[in-house]
Amino acid sequence: MKNTKLNALSTVTALFASIATLNGLPTTAEAASAGKSVTAPEVSPDMLNAMRRDLKGTEEQLMRRLNFEAKAPSLERGLREQLGDSFGGAWLNEEGTQLIVGVTDEASAARVRRAGAEPRLVKHSKARLDQIMEELNRNAHNAPDSVYAWYVDVASNSVVVLAENNTSLMASRAQSFAALSSGAKDGALRVEHSAQAPRPAYDVRGGEVYFTGTGAGGSYSACSVGFSVRGGFVTAGHCGGAGIPTLGHNWQAMGTVRASVWPGNDWAWVATNSSWTPQPWVYNHNNGNVLVQGSNPASIGASICRSGNTTGWRCGTLLATNVTVNYSAGPVYGLSTTDACADPGDSGGAVLSGNQAQGVTSGIAGGCANGNPPRTFFQPVNPILNAYGLSLVTSGGGGSTGSFVSRMNGKCIDVPNANFADGVQLQMWTCNNTNAQRFTWDGARLKIGGLCMDVAGASTANGTRIQLAYCNGNRAQDFTLSPAGDLVSYLADKCVDIEGFNANDGAKLSIYTCTGTSNQKWDFR
Repeated sequence: MKNTKLNALSTVTALFASIATLNGLPTTAEAASAGKSVTAPEVSPDMLNAMRRDLKGTEEQLMRRLNFEAKAPSLERGLREQLGDSFGGAWLNEEGTQLIVGVTDEASAARVRRAGAEPRLVKHSKARLDQIMEELNRNAHNAPDSVYAWYVDVASNSVVVLAENNTSLMASRAQSFAALSSGAKDGALRVEHSAQAPRPAYDVRGGEVYFTGTGAGGSYSACSVGFSVRGGFVTAGHCGGAGIPTLGHNWQAMGTVRASVWPGNDWAWVATNSSWTPQPWVYNHNNGNVLVQGSNPASIGASICRSGNTTGWRCGTLLATNVTVNYSAGPVYGLSTTDACADPGDSGGAVLSGNQAQGVTSGIAGGCANGNPPRTFFQPVNPILNAYGLSLVTSGGGGSTGSFVSRMNGKCIDVPNANFADGVQLQMWTCNNTNAQRFTWDGARLKIGGLCMDVAGASTANGTRIQLAYCNGNRAQDFTLSPAGDLVSYLADKCVDIEGFNANDGAKLSIYTCTGTSNQKWDFR
């Protein structure tokens, strides 16, 4: 395979050199001597795996694409300068191996062909499309909520306005906004329907502030995020009861408290909305993140560090476990205590020992600045995870651990009778948080009991069973979970499927063409 990569690279390098010579652009050697490399960077196996999954190409095809993509910007810049006002934009073909250039006249088209690119005769120049964009930007304050975005689409030689125009009123509003641009008159602008509004993407990380409350009368309470779990984060129960909405550190809607216990225990978990991505990090309040790799309980005397919104990152040692604290609201059992100080507002924040999650901050006796010996109490994290069947989001240390839960019936992928043997077909079973349902996932391979989830016989046929097998690096053991909840085999490009929509314990698993039905939808948590 190494020779294939080198041959592909040398072929594209030679091609680019000839294009550059014809076009008056610097050759590869000249660019290199000027310190401007045009060679594709080294590509990690993870990136190639992701490209294979999403762009559907062989390694040779993907390397050819990457090598050409590294050189295309220089070719585009040269043609843009030469063509001037007749330049209509440039884009790559579907395979990423050919530069297509829009031109407004035949003379420019001939010039593009001589340079080795593919011309496309268009009506509007890129400068004209950019002018329309500027007009829309100047009127951005007039855009209704039903208008989501606008941009230059060089391939269609137009400016696109994305809008929710599935009703006549919304369509009318979108057209009214588009009419503020001169592009509406000469056909250079078009309104395109979008089913969903774009939304921001934020990270959930331990130790950062979040707010609970309805905002009635400006009433909000501030607490700190504990640890990210699949679908949200864990925190202290006294920060807010079940059903209460939450806002993030940026005052954007974050999610809802799904469950909360206080007193007796002091734990809660928040289910975040789709704008927030739980990350395996705890903020150290010095522009850095501490990675979380697991939740192994520390020994008495071990170093303890905690992160919270009020006092930031503070450290001490573990003094005791299984502590009962008699709060004014009532006793809380099974807490741990440390001399790492904390203050109000740190509640719920992450407590770690090294890279292992220990718990969420519960209460204090003596703070960070009052001169009294500090004593901080925290709720251990593992009982929270066990109480709600949650999976900690971790980084490194073998990958993330959790269970695959069917959206059809709420049951888990299971190893029958915990028989971790080569060739055992996987099944569905009522979720019970046992090792027979706890997978470790590195983003591609799913491991359980020392074996890997596998497509039997590396077959791509519908109905091929999902089984356990010795981990061997075969593509039949690579899977991905799409944002839509499809657990897809890389090898077959087919979904893990509950056979016959069987909702009972013991239902078997196999691969089948992805259909979007509920028996193929999964959550990892």
